[in-house]
Amino acid sequence: MNRRTPLSSSRAPATLAALSILSVAACSELPIALGDENSIIVSADPEIWAQVEPSLVPVLERTVFTVRDEKTFTVTHHDPADEAWRRLRLLKQQLAIGTAADPWMADALAKADDPPSAGVFQVRDVWARGQSVTAVLLEDGQGADAVTEHAWEVAELLDSQYRAWAVSKMFVTGRNDELNAMLSREARFSLVVPTVYEYSMQGPVHLFRNDNPDPSELIRQVAVTWESPIPEGMQPEDLIAWRERIVAEHYSFPQVNNLANATGEVEVLDGFETYTVRAVWENPPDEYPAAGPFVLRAVHCREQDRMYLIDAWLYAPGAEKYEYMIQLEEIMNSFSCAGL
Repeated sequence: MNRRTPLSSSRAPATLAALSILSVAACSELPIALGDENSIIVSADPEIWAQVEPSLVPVLERTVFTVRDEKTFTVTHHDPADEAWRRLRLLKQQLAIGTAADPWMADALAKADDPPSAGVFQVRDVWARGQSVTAVLLEDGQGADAVTEHAWEVAELLDSQYRAWAVSKMFVTGRNDELNAMLSREARFSLVVPTVYEYSMQGPVHLFRNDNPDPSELIRQVAVTWESPIPEGMQPEDLIAWRERIVAEHYSFPQVNNLANATGEVEVLDGFETYTVRAVWENPPDEYPAAGPFVLRAVHCREQDRMYLIDAWLYAPGAEKYEYMIQLEEIMNSFSCAGL
């Protein structure tokens, strides 16, 4: 019988250090993952994929309305037996489907600390550094039905992670806690914005704007104002009219509200009553054609006897807008009535 010889105290640190170096070296040998966070590359046997594609893709490629229906993710399948797959497996967002006997699943399972016998699991850095691999592991004999059962689980997992990534990316410059403290102290409301946002006041309207890197390509802006005492009987059309006055008096270029696809929602956020409108703004017909989504929210702060209006809008021509709308709504959701 083989006996394991314990490491001596004199050799252990050196040996462990060597193992650590080998581990880092092995990891660093992986290429850096490429591609977009919202582009999903699916690795699956073509026969299985043909069966699950009609039900899985619509769930993963759910749409959100910005200025038009926009996919939250794009899904592309590639046969792991094809030579092209060896390049595509280096992209950031991977979805692997199969049994433990499939080589691409074996690669993912080898990275798992506690691999399951079946179901959904996630691992990182399988074929590239900075890569996320979501895997649907099938037991032998399972097929398309087992994959479909996990469709919403996978979609919600990927979407929540994408939203977290978008928020983290927004705050890469840091949070402007000093500005937030000043607002809480002097304006009696709290709002968390990244330090890259510029702050200004125009009369009763507080403006927070980020037009980096170029305002002709990207503008994100949030405006906050209020009325006191709280106006009674306010209707959605009254909030829209209020926004129109703010635009006319305080925005750098005119906007016309397009309410053709507008939605409204009543919510209680952090104990405050809110009403939120999502719609599209456009330049007037005689101006340069431009448009973008906006989110308008009324918040009742009854202890202050104030109704706040928060208006967040985006200009990102030719770009996908879901990421930026996540970021703007994260800022809006940070709002609270201070001093309560």
